[in-house]
Amino acid sequence: MRAFKSCLVFLLVFFACMKANGQLQIMTYNLRFDNPGDKENAWTGRREEVVQLLDYYAPDFFGTQEGLYSQIDYILKNLPNYDFTGIGRDGGTQKGEYSALFYDKTKFDLIKTATFWLSESQDTASVGWDAALTRICTYGAFQSKASGDTLYVFNAHFDHIGKLAREMSAKLILKKIEEFGLSDKKVIVMGDFNSTPETAPIQALREKLDDALAISRKPLYGPPGTFNAFDHQIIPQDRIDYIFVKNWKVLRYRHINDKRRNGLCVSDHLPVLAEME
Repeated sequence: MRAFKSCLVFLLVFFACMKANGQLQIMTYNLRFDNPGDKENAWTGRREEVVQLLDYYAPDFFGTQEGLYSQIDYILKNLPNYDFTGIGRDGGTQKGEYSALFYDKTKFDLIKTATFWLSESQDTASVGWDAALTRICTYGAFQSKASGDTLYVFNAHFDHIGKLAREMSAKLILKKIEEFGLSDKKVIVMGDFNSTPETAPIQALREKLDDALAISRKPLYGPPGTFNAFDHQIIPQDRIDYIFVKNWKVLRYRHINDKRRNGLCVSDHLPVLAEME
């Protein structure tokens, strides 16, 4: 009997460790930049609940869009298990909005990183094609401390005006995946693509990558869209935030429609959460 109990305990611990080591949670989240003109939706009024949301879901990686350095710094100071990589889109290390990549530093080591501009001049701060603003993509290669495996993550924010810029941004990221020699590696591409599923940028990404929602073993949990424009009374319909993957199995995919304690929205975009193995 004692031997049976010991065996049972071992199996329970073994399968728990398998689950912990074999599954990965990824989130993309447009924070909305720190704009005092947002009034009751301003960052200073909701930043604590943004951190609480991130702490509760505890993704292994999360990519943010629009966050200014002060917002990135606030998250870092309040989530001590995380570090990040990325720079501001206006050049230098802290100028302009970030497409930041946060990672759980207790589980992963950053072994390589780069930020490139979504433009014809990828190495310098620049506006691409017909875009209205400078746009960037942050890339990181991360090694698991538990298994030694390496995964590769891209986080981007496409332009909200330039139709050609969005399509070319998608193609540029796919080109970078090939240039970096990642076609047979475990790759994640996420972000706010300012594009609905039927548009050219999303179709381009789907030619080379898997839409994590489409291959999820369980159906989408949450509303169909991810953009709420801070309207807490609607069910979001426009899906413009995505997680794409290559060489992953996706277990679950969720659009998180949590609200603040006062009933308002945590951001003007919903965070997107995918669980993979």
